[in-house]
Amino acid sequence: MKKVIIIGVVAFIVSALAAGQVPELIQKPVQQDGVSDQTLASAVPVRPVMTAQDVSAFLDGIIPQQLERENVAGATVSVVKDGKLLFARGYGYSDIKNKIPVSPETTLFRPGSVSKLFTWTAVMQMHEQGKLDLDRDINEYLDFKIPDAFGQPITMKHLLTHTPGFEEQIKDLFATEPTMDLGGFLRTHIPKRIFPPGTTPAYSNYGTALAGYIVERVSGTPFNRYVDDNIFKPLKMSNSTFAQPLPPELEANMSRGYRLATDEPLNFEVISAFPAGSLSSSATDMSNFMIAHLQEGRYGDTRILKPETAKLMHSRLFVLDPAAQAMAHGFYEESQNGMRIIGHGGDTIAFHSDLHLIPEKSVGFFVSYNSLGKGEGPLREMIWTAFLDRYYPFTPQPGDSSNADQEIQNVAGNYIVSRRSESSFFRLASLLGQASVVPNGDGTISIGALTGANGLPKRWERIAPMTFRDVKGQDLLIFKPNADGAMQIVLHYPFMTFTRVGIWENAKILMPVLVISLGIMALALILMPIAWIVRRRYGYHLELTQTEKWVRRFSWIVFALNVVSVIAMAGLLTYALSNIAFLGEQGKMWFWAVQIIGILGAVGTLMVAYNAFLAWTRREAGIWRKIMSTVLLLACFGFLWFAFVVNLLVPRATY
Repeated sequence: MKKVIIIGVVAFIVSALAAGQVPELIQKPVQQDGVSDQTLASAVPVRPVMTAQDVSAFLDGIIPQQLERENVAGATVSVVKDGKLLFARGYGYSDIKNKIPVSPETTLFRPGSVSKLFTWTAVMQMHEQGKLDLDRDINEYLDFKIPDAFGQPITMKHLLTHTPGFEEQIKDLFATEPTMDLGGFLRTHIPKRIFPPGTTPAYSNYGTALAGYIVERVSGTPFNRYVDDNIFKPLKMSNSTFAQPLPPELEANMSRGYRLATDEPLNFEVISAFPAGSLSSSATDMSNFMIAHLQEGRYGDTRILKPETAKLMHSRLFVLDPAAQAMAHGFYEESQNGMRIIGHGGDTIAFHSDLHLIPEKSVGFFVSYNSLGKGEGPLREMIWTAFLDRYYPFTPQPGDSSNADQEIQNVAGNYIVSRRSESSFFRLASLLGQASVVPNGDGTISIGALTGANGLPKRWERIAPMTFRDVKGQDLLIFKPNADGAMQIVLHYPFMTFTRVGIWENAKILMPVLVISLGIMALALILMPIAWIVRRRYGYHLELTQTEKWVRRFSWIVFALNVVSVIAMAGLLTYALSNIAFLGEQGKMWFWAVQIIGILGAVGTLMVAYNAFLAWTRREAGIWRKIMSTVLLLACFGFLWFAFVVNLLVPRATY
């Protein structure tokens, strides 16, 4: 029945558009400065001109289909050009149950890490006022200390480029309600430093929140109020806030968030590191922010940045290779179709957003979806690429494929991402998420972690020495050794890299070893009562000493502990993915309990080793018992290998 209703709605929209009418489900675009909707010309030009009418027809033909196909509740879009709002529209619903349509002017979406651009703008405001030195040790601005490491301090430039060297930390990032002040959160959740500052990009929510706290301390104003007074009000962004919970006057305008449009809505997502991702805003408010940055800090008669500061903020600050995309001062490059583009993406559990600026064209594009959807395609990337290809068509130059086979052999292997937890059990996520560079046999490579719109791994062709390009796109991968000599992949996303791993932590080897090891131990537990029955039935029985009996019994307990610890940890992590607050204090004791089980199993390996020793030193024991005791010991070693690599045996208060 639901499918019939959906098909009927789509048919109604199509027929209404054909008749020149726009149903309530798709809000009419906002027009300014005398621009009005007109009937589209019957003849489509070879190269469309970016007008309000053309953008409207173009996006109306794509986004409703995306929502329907991917089971997404709603979306909001705004496009600016030449200092003016060109187009803004809401699609679908902000509240499905109550059939509330998305309004581009008033409906608030949560653009996730796009929030960081406001934090970085505040940092640059402090810098241009002479209150914040971008090259100074950040500890001089804090009321607590980031521990020393690598003999180098962290500076604001490192925070701006995601190169302070922090490991990833997720504990308490999302909460059911605000539980502490920003300083309290940062003071009690300091991540370990795993890279020397200024060397390795590793995206960090903590680093951005730290920058927001420095703005708070230097300005003497709470971060939320500072952004209200110095960015939102000057830009007339009256439907925007970092506050959690929302102010009463904005609460009714907040879009509900969904995993799937057919699911129940999620609760309002509280971000503990709020300068990194707690913004709630409308599409038209975001257009004002884009206009200000495209006009070097000016919006109307108001300035939020001096021209020289805006130029500095947009300029390249950190890059691992001249041909690669760079981090600017908070913005990151995403150049495409022959143009330099800067922007930022953002995700919460429910909302998924992108903001793009093309400075040379004075064009900005913002899009946000209020549902994850089925996840069968990167919706925001698809719509942005289609937008660029429509108005700025581009054909990449053919590359140089010579020596491709040799280079492919040189770069093949498993790679681990720089944005990872290194010291807690969440290292398991980076292990499972390793990127495998695989030769395709036709002069191209594939990387399972990098997929296209069809959900399949992209294919990459060699176009220059150690440089590969997406066969169907323009994204580049650059392979080059890091400072330690390990091969790394410089991605088209400049805020993280992949580094090749050795045998010790190679998931292609380690995971099969773990599965086989757990399988052997589980099989031993299952067959234990069967073996006892067989011995009783056929009278085969080796008289064991009392010591041997207890050693064997403890060995069975060790096998059970090992199997339970891995299965339980997998279960807890799976549960946490759909109950994100479980990654806070409420889940800590459960994770600790599982790790203690694993530690007991690991220590118990000594008992299994002793059991094998007794088997091999007792002459009466048959060869089968000797072999089995050795196989079981090797299975325990397989578990230990996995447990050490993923830090399963190191309980921590933060992770």
